[in-house]
Amino acid sequence: MDVFWALLLCVHFLTAVQASGDHPSLSVSVPHRTYECPEGANVTLTCVQSGSKAASEDKLWNTWLFTSHSKEHCHKGIHPRESGHTNRSVGVSYISGEKSFSIFLQTVNHKDQGKYCCLLLDFHGKHKVEQEAHEFIYLTVVPTNANTLNGSLKCLEWSHVPPDDSVAEGLAIAACVAFILCLPLILMLVYRQRQTVERHRRSHELVRMDSEAQAHENPVFLGDSPQPKPRTVSQIMRQSSETGRHLLSDPGTPLSPNIQGELLFFPSQDPIPESPNLLD
Repeated sequence: MDVFWALLLCVHFLTAVQASGDHPSLSVSVPHRTYECPEGANVTLTCVQSGSKAASEDKLWNTWLFTSHSKEHCHKGIHPRESGHTNRSVGVSYISGEKSFSIFLQTVNHKDQGKYCCLLLDFHGKHKVEQEAHEFIYLTVVPTNANTLNGSLKCLEWSHVPPDDSVAEGLAIAACVAFILCLPLILMLVYRQRQTVERHRRSHELVRMDSEAQAHENPVFLGDSPQPKPRTVSQIMRQSSETGRHLLSDPGTPLSPNIQGELLFFPSQDPIPESPNLLD
């Protein structure tokens, strides 16, 4: 039962940690997860803010990060087209709205394909970050064909999520941390449980040995003064009869009775003649 309660406590702890991380005050969402654009098209990637600042005097700051590998996390300082601000010379613009912020890419090419991360920070003062929220968008660039050259270059948008192991990795890490934190408690309870079982086993063993000792009259377990074994009347009479037969009933013994019924407890002796020397 102790182990069960320990595991239940760990599950509640993990649930509380997960719940606290699933409901932040400040969060970011994306209307479309995946964009597919032909080469030469223009695209605008948008993230939507929800929640509020920790304090009214805080300042919100947003930026975009980029990685060409969709399975990797975005790294700090790596921006789309190596520009962290609006730079029309490289065809990138940062746009901030009241509840959304976007990045505009002009004339996309194969180098623009990858994972775009929108980052929102809540600053208290100049350097203290109170809250942080982020999301990601995938951009796929496909070669142009005759149909796209004759018509307008348009991007396709989807809301489905390509395979990403970041959520699974986060849950696995959280589970490992919770298990490591609860492991000492679990081991202590298991040790106590084993000690209790061992004490019960020894108690039962001592009771069993004591019962066997009383049943077999083993002096080792009865102590220094073993109890005499009770005897029946027939055993006492048989022993007395056997003892009397050996001591008195054997023929020819000096103390045994005569066959004719005469009691001869002492042997008969002739009178001793008087010595003439003694009379003189």
